[in-house]
Amino acid sequence: MTACIVGWAHSPFGKLEGEDVESLVARVAEGALKDSGVAPEDVDAIYLGWYNGGFSKQDFGSSLVMNSVDGLRFKPSTRLENACATGSAAVHQGATFLEAKQGRVVLVIGVEKMTATPGPEIGGILLQASYLKEEADVEGGFAGVFGQICNGYFQKYGDQSDGLAAIAAKNHKNGCANPYAQMRKDLGYDFCRNVSEKNPLVAGPLKRTDCSLVSDGAAALVLTDAETALTMPKAVKLRSRAQVNDYLPMSKRDMTGLDGCARAWDQALNKAGLGLDDLDFAETHDCFTIAEMMQYEAMGLAAPGKGAQAVLDGVTLKDGKLPVNPSGGLKSKGHPIGATGVSMHVMTAMQVRGDAGDMQVKDAKIGGIFNMGGAAVANYCSILEAVR
Repeated sequence: MTACIVGWAHSPFGKLEGEDVESLVARVAEGALKDSGVAPEDVDAIYLGWYNGGFSKQDFGSSLVMNSVDGLRFKPSTRLENACATGSAAVHQGATFLEAKQGRVVLVIGVEKMTATPGPEIGGILLQASYLKEEADVEGGFAGVFGQICNGYFQKYGDQSDGLAAIAAKNHKNGCANPYAQMRKDLGYDFCRNVSEKNPLVAGPLKRTDCSLVSDGAAALVLTDAETALTMPKAVKLRSRAQVNDYLPMSKRDMTGLDGCARAWDQALNKAGLGLDDLDFAETHDCFTIAEMMQYEAMGLAAPGKGAQAVLDGVTLKDGKLPVNPSGGLKSKGHPIGATGVSMHVMTAMQVRGDAGDMQVKDAKIGGIFNMGGAAVANYCSILEAVR
């Protein structure tokens, strides 16, 4: 049995004044149910992806959706967390529920409210997704973690700042076409490449334009089994999916490559019976530009140390051989932790159905998703294809 996405909803990402986790959950849950035409009473299970970690005093959010959608009362509802891959964890768990034939309809929600937290506290909350016994004192929070990764990569392969700037510029340009994106501004390569008062160094070689944004937002989707999906107005199947977890401490891994990412892509493509050349585009986890660059190598788009060439040669541009992050990615769209993975599935479903508007990649039929938690610790890959 293959799980299918039959409806979705997506809030704007950014600093959403007057919104809290509960209101964001309600907005997208109601929207996804309406979009799919599924009545709340027909939902068999709910999965909520929500990192929290201290962003919200309210915890234990699995039943928050019922406060606004009475028809969901008494439905089994579970909250999931797997760092920045929390949203994909919820999607994959929903698919597992359906594949186990525990029901026919699942509501999946991803949410995060980050901007109400003071800036200095945000870094500490995000750093909890690292191995605190060894990494708690990394300066600059999680940006500092990826600054260290970037330093190590540069030491091994040379300065790749041109590639990082090209990735940032690409994703900001793509984000201009995304109505949900937090930053819809084409910054240009020169601005992203050069250190300036408006683009200072943040951690190691990483500048402000190399770092994803602090965001509020939510996304939701409705999953059904394949038989039910064929009765629905639209359906996108999860052709395959994979989850690969790696060691939490960076000290136990060679951080100049992303082994967990490579294994996740390999497993997902093999399960789908596809090669990388069969994909029409990919949405990947550019929490920092160095992450996207290294993911090119992990997915097999470039040889080790040659990731920059993929973007500099135009391979990953929107009109390239394999467009990467036509949505603008986390870099432009924003990165509300628990919502990100669900958002990536929504954006990809829109693309493969030809419903992505100005974001649309020409003739896109099959899309790949890579969402990771921590420094490539929790690695989730999905392959989506339109059914109808």
